[in-house]
Amino acid sequence: MGTSERTYITLDDRTVLEAANNDPVGFIRGLDQAIIDEVQRAPDLLLAIKKSVDEDYRPGRFLLTGSANVLTLPKVADSLAGRMETIQMLPLARAEIAGHSPSFLEGLFDGKLKSQPNAVVGDDLVQLVLLGGFPEALSRENERRRQDWARSYLTSILTRDLRDVADVEKLTELPKFVRLLAEHSGQLVNYSQFGAGINVSHKTGQRYVGLLEQVFLITTLQPWFTNSLKRIVKTPKLHFVDSGLLATIRGLTFDRVKADRGMFGALLESFVFSEVQKLMTATDLRVTAHHFRDRDGREVDIVLERDDGMIVGIEVKASATVKGGDFSGLKTLAEAAGSRFAYGAVLYDSTDIVPFGDRLAAAPLSCLWG
Repeated sequence: MGTSERTYITLDDRTVLEAANNDPVGFIRGLDQAIIDEVQRAPDLLLAIKKSVDEDYRPGRFLLTGSANVLTLPKVADSLAGRMETIQMLPLARAEIAGHSPSFLEGLFDGKLKSQPNAVVGDDLVQLVLLGGFPEALSRENERRRQDWARSYLTSILTRDLRDVADVEKLTELPKFVRLLAEHSGQLVNYSQFGAGINVSHKTGQRYVGLLEQVFLITTLQPWFTNSLKRIVKTPKLHFVDSGLLATIRGLTFDRVKADRGMFGALLESFVFSEVQKLMTATDLRVTAHHFRDRDGREVDIVLERDDGMIVGIEVKASATVKGGDFSGLKTLAEAAGSRFAYGAVLYDSTDIVPFGDRLAAAPLSCLWG
């Protein structure tokens, strides 16, 4: 059955929400093959859905969607455990937009990335990163309209979606908090510093970061470490889920980035991490993502560990040239991982694959979707 034949209900509609809250069991009774959107608005519905599912176990009866991670609500996690499958819908990947079947992750683990004669480079790459992956932004012709959409989307997340999942005491301070996080995208998380920015404690700063993860605005990347290395930094790294949204929050336009390419690095790193995250949801490989950094400042932007223990490293570089020194973090990682190290790539702004020794190469950023 296609989604077009399903009953569609949105809890954005006040009257519908009222009905769902007043009589959850009556609301669910008689529903079959239904899509319920923004389900986080009425958590009590989930117990009624559980009852209905337990009485009739046919799969796919309810498709529940929401702009916040409802699974983190205590009521939900307990009531629907073992009765549902969760699919995380990230913004569109570049491979999806281009209509390609991505093979980047497989190629990386096999050490077989290909040159990209039609690679997106230079100004075109900047444009691509500023676009991000939200369909609504992609459908708008000019930058100003895209950023207008991004700003209103952000406002709705901060004023509406967050209220659905938590009691936030400093709601009016959240835009300032998000701007502060945006300045630190691609950097190590510092909850005390984030909290101090809006006069809240380290603990509250940590809670707010967790809430912004629940509404899919940001993500924290845990460190990769091994017991053989004692001097590893064990702090997570912060990334925004969408580079277009990140650019809007930071007030970065194409002209500003072109005039100061120094601003492009952090934006590009979050873009690459987001693309990798999307590819991870579309592959049969079982992979977890981390970052790596030791106390001497050697780091690898993204470390992927396959379920058999094999490791690959990705370093992101905004320039069109790569030097031997750009591989110092990857070499440290390779040493730490030993025989588990499969391959390391510095992704850069060019068309060519350039080998840099054993299991190391510079590769075009376009490999992500080419």
